[in-house]
Amino acid sequence: MLKPLHDYVLLEKLEKESTTASGIILTSSKEKSKFAKVMAIGSEIHDAGYQVNDEVLYREYAGTSISYQDKDYIVIKDEDIIAVNQ
Repeated sequence: MLKPLHDYVLLEKLEKESTTASGIILTSSKEKSKFAKVMAIGSEIHDAGYQVNDEVLYREYAGTSISYQDKDYIVIKDEDIIAVNQ
């Protein structure tokens, strides 16, 4: 697993699932989800208000997207996480 350095956070992108009113799942959507699961936290982050496995909302154009072992991740600065889903 990748371990972020300094004040960076590794997030696993969550897929946004869209459904119609009748319950049909739409497989393609123009809007990508800005929610992600925290996978690892850099060593310089303390008392962030979130921890590993929390679902967070991040700024739209922040971070660096990568694919690693067939999963999509984003490496993002701590300050670009703007909310925690509780």
